[in-house]
Amino acid sequence: MADAAGRLTKLAEEVLGTPLPVRIRAWDRSESGPPGAPVLVIRHRRALRRLLFKPGELGLARGWVAGDLDIEGDLYEALDLLAGLLWERAASTKAPRAAALRALARPELRAAARELLALAGAPVPPTPPAEEVRRRRGPLHTLRRDKEAISHHYDVGNDFYALVLGPSMVYSCAYWESPTASLEDAQRDKLDLICRKLALKEGQRLLDVGCGWGSMVLHAAREYGVRAVGITLSEEQATFARKRIAEAGLADRIEIRVQDYREIKDEPFDAISSIGMAEHVGRARYAGYASALYALLRPGGRLLNHQIARRPVADEETYRVDDFIDRYVFPDGELAPVGRTVAQLEEAGFEVRDVEGIREHYALTLRQWVANLEKHWDEAARLTSPGRARVWRLYMAASALSFERNRIGVNQVLAVRTPDSGTSDVGLRERRWG
Repeated sequence: MADAAGRLTKLAEEVLGTPLPVRIRAWDRSESGPPGAPVLVIRHRRALRRLLFKPGELGLARGWVAGDLDIEGDLYEALDLLAGLLWERAASTKAPRAAALRALARPELRAAARELLALAGAPVPPTPPAEEVRRRRGPLHTLRRDKEAISHHYDVGNDFYALVLGPSMVYSCAYWESPTASLEDAQRDKLDLICRKLALKEGQRLLDVGCGWGSMVLHAAREYGVRAVGITLSEEQATFARKRIAEAGLADRIEIRVQDYREIKDEPFDAISSIGMAEHVGRARYAGYASALYALLRPGGRLLNHQIARRPVADEETYRVDDFIDRYVFPDGELAPVGRTVAQLEEAGFEVRDVEGIREHYALTLRQWVANLEKHWDEAARLTSPGRARVWRLYMAASALSFERNRIGVNQVLAVRTPDSGTSDVGLRERRWG
């Protein structure tokens, strides 16, 4: 088994058809590849078995989460090199992601496949990491299944999220007036921008759908004098938010509920904010989501929908959620192109008045979260598990690159339930809020 790294490098280049842009260090301490490049560390032959039994993204993800694979050097550079290589190849061949790994099934690469089998060792499928969501059954986006999906992502410990998010406890894209601003200032500016877009006024009633740890309702009640209802499906988030609200002396003006948006019966609201929540709704339910929010608003009321978007594909029916995201990060989450989101809001009856794309802001936000996680790595791993911490580091770093490379975006869509009179109260002016 001498020089496993050299053999793997040769195999990879044969399959990819191009020089490997990173170094490889194998379990036998051999190294191969371009000097000075980030190092892909293969700590155990088990990583190869994971790829053989689950070629592509899921096999790589399992190796990373289990600690069989690691990166030494600049994580962003390594992910950019590897993702760019696989992304471009998949795009050029019109094949699924990680097509290069599936290429081993081609007849001309059978010798390479046999070599990989020899390097991998015993042909036994490794057990998936404990952090993986097992394959689910039944219809998507029922009340029960959505609650389970939200719990998987958010009920991993408020203390863990506090390390990553910082004191703001806001888990969505910040709004950076300057790239040198602090994360706290950028999150405060985002919340205030949303309040101004919603034209909140004292005494109004605000609904925050997917309220997280209560930061939006706290800011709106404290700074704009509204009465607010925040809903979440996470018990841990609700407990944390209620404690923050009580400590702020605002329990008489803010209510936190563990409730689905489909269960709200005490409309109307003057304004609705939905910040980073609609990604969980799903294609099949999105029309119902838009119609439900429309029904909850009074005539003339405003909706601010802050949502991640993906790039459109030629055949939308072929869109599938990434295996890594679905199994380890956001079970059942789905992204839509911003054009489809706008169309469905309009189909529900809304008048869309403003769309602001802020994807570069999310890249800055994610890099700050990764830095927070790395700074507190040992504590974060202790609070959850080493595997969970590795999930979040990979997911956030890869997402930062996806926003930077325009593979995904994030948009704030301001929509109004315009009354029959046609008076929207948005006014004649350039885009400036408040």
